[in-house]
Amino acid sequence: ADLSVEECCDKGVEWAVTNRICASLPLISESRECSMTQVQCCRSQLEKQSCSDGVEFANAREECDSHIAKNSTCEAEYFKTCCYCCLLGKAAQVQGQSCEPNPKMGYQCGIVFRTCCGKGQEGIDLSISDYPPKKEPVEISKEELDQEDPYLHDGCRGGGPCSQQCRDTGSSYVCSCFVGYQLQPDGITCEDINECITGTHNCGIGQTCVNTLGSFRCQRDTSCGTGYELTDDSRCKDIDECETGTHNCPPDFICQNTPGSFRCRPKLQCMSGFIQDALGNCIDINECLSTNMPCPAGQICINTDGSFTCQRISPSCGRGYHLNEDGTRCVDVDECSSSSQPCGEGHICINAPGNYRCECKAGYSFDVISRTCIDINECRRYPGRLCAHKCENTPGSYYCTCTMGFKLSADGRSCEDLNECESNPCSQECANVYGSYQCYCRRGFQLSDIDGISCEDIDECALPTGGHICSFRCVNIPGSFQCTCPSTGYRLAPNARNCQDIDECVAESHNCSFNETCFNIQGGFRCLSLECPENYRKSGDTVRLEKTDTIRCIKSCRPNDVSCLLDPVHTISHTVISLPTFREFTRPEEIIFLRAITPTYPANQADIIFDITEGNLRDSFDIIKRYMDGMTVGVVRQVRPIIGPFHAILKLEMNYVMGGVVSHRNIVNVHIFVSEYWF
Repeated sequence: ADLSVEECCDKGVEWAVTNRICASLPLISESRECSMTQVQCCRSQLEKQSCSDGVEFANAREECDSHIAKNSTCEAEYFKTCCYCCLLGKAAQVQGQSCEPNPKMGYQCGIVFRTCCGKGQEGIDLSISDYPPKKEPVEISKEELDQEDPYLHDGCRGGGPCSQQCRDTGSSYVCSCFVGYQLQPDGITCEDINECITGTHNCGIGQTCVNTLGSFRCQRDTSCGTGYELTDDSRCKDIDECETGTHNCPPDFICQNTPGSFRCRPKLQCMSGFIQDALGNCIDINECLSTNMPCPAGQICINTDGSFTCQRISPSCGRGYHLNEDGTRCVDVDECSSSSQPCGEGHICINAPGNYRCECKAGYSFDVISRTCIDINECRRYPGRLCAHKCENTPGSYYCTCTMGFKLSADGRSCEDLNECESNPCSQECANVYGSYQCYCRRGFQLSDIDGISCEDIDECALPTGGHICSFRCVNIPGSFQCTCPSTGYRLAPNARNCQDIDECVAESHNCSFNETCFNIQGGFRCLSLECPENYRKSGDTVRLEKTDTIRCIKSCRPNDVSCLLDPVHTISHTVISLPTFREFTRPEEIIFLRAITPTYPANQADIIFDITEGNLRDSFDIIKRYMDGMTVGVVRQVRPIIGPFHAILKLEMNYVMGGVVSHRNIVNVHIFVSEYWF
């Protein structure tokens, strides 16, 4: 389970208090944040402990250089820093100087400086008389006062009210204690922690815990024994009896100290070859009894007074033996080591004490007829039992080989599959199989039929289904393909295969003037200036659909304009549509719907006639009347294929005829653009 930051920090502090080192800190969680918190809290606790030890050392010893660091250099630096800063604070107090440190000394050093300096001023009455001498008031600005004394508003100035450590919080202060002390309920005073009572010491078996201010020490329970004394740090130190004068050597002897005791050496020295006894008498040394063998090999040692002599020994040797180089003893003659080869070819000579014997080498057998050693054909004698695949006989031995696709195992007999793919025989991918390998290609490539190793690119655009991959044009690339669109007016769709028309009018990427209207068509746009003729005005309900743009002009006659009022043309509309090039034209395509506003088959009402009056080139379009949803509709159809690009203006009329006379007429001018491409 995930541990909180407080739990991770507590583990780091606990390890620092117990072991006083963070190098081998065991991490309690795999979480990176917990590990960082644990290490940081351990180091912070070590800094506090080292700083508290330094302050305590300075108060006890009045110096810092004799301290020998037991931990890493980092903790030793914190120890010395706090020790030095405390000494500086104590020196400032003794010299009557201010307890405010130089800001350049650092924040932590300043706290220790003020604490050690303030302790010396406790109980000192700074007032000299009831009526101190008056001084002329001097106006000092707040900025000058802060610049002169940066700790003027520090609540911890001069150590503050705290007995040990003080931290200014801006609006107040917080007191804390050194390591080995605990804050009292008043929040100011610090009291020593008796580690021996609380059980937080680390004294081992055979040691007694002795409490000290801010710490503790471990003292041995048992004595050190004769010749040793117990030091303040519970160590056993050798007593130098010669230096203390507690020895009992006679006047003719010199005292020599030894660990735990001493030795009395006579002042009179004996000559070489003699040794003194306990009474100072010189006794002859028998060099022949020493373990160093004073005489060389082959000679005997004879002791003399103060020295010795060596005498040569000459033994006689029997058959199969001879004297060694020193002539001191008989050693065996190794007949097998001579160049004459006493056993002959194919034999092994085995030396024995005083003799030798001949045997056949491994892989040979003794022939009783020729009385020689002949080679054993192990492959023929043990067929199929020595090697997994092939066995090859050699003089005195044999070796195994494997068929293609296998390699010899470490035992020299079995065969294991050879992974040919490790040598990269294929151009792309390789799959190892038992006794062989198989090459295969990545997507978009196919294996060559020639060598079965190389991979050739697949031209997806040339496949029978290539024409259906891309809506416009397919471009083959190694291992794949890309779809493209016409250079202008289109962009590639999100599926990377179809092309989408760019509506330049919506994107405002057209170049139409202010007086022109932008009409989007497939693959481009057109700028048309469609103005209403005289006696007509543009309608406010001009609509813009997805593929159709319409501008509608309504008749607006001037007063008393009879000819205008009698003109049956009521509306003139301009519509722009974009059509594709129908490559496979099989039936008429309905492209425009003109809806009348009168009901179908009205009683005694006008008949509605639809007609194409202009622009119907090659009779490519026709118009039919249809009744849909209670309305009369004129449907314009394309009846012949048109190859783009193509532009035509188709003029349509919708006439309301009553009694053989046109009473109402609506004209629709259709601008038809046929695009070369349509997607």
